[in-house]
Amino acid sequence: MPTIQIDGPKIQSMEQRRQLVEKLSDAAAEVYGIAKEHMIVLIRENAPENVGVGGQLLADRHKK
Repeated sequence: MPTIQIDGPKIQSMEQRRQLVEKLSDAAAEVYGIAKEHMIVLIRENAPENVGVGGQLLADRHKK
């Protein structure tokens, strides 16, 4: 089964999570030519203090 793994900031609502999983599954299933029921989507949420960009934590960049 194809697996999509996405890392990003916290998603605010359950409805947004549902939409993300549905749209990613639909797109990948279309490309693979399979039923979306065979797609796995993993969402990993990361707090700004756990992500660095350009040598700085996002938490610090947001303070500026």
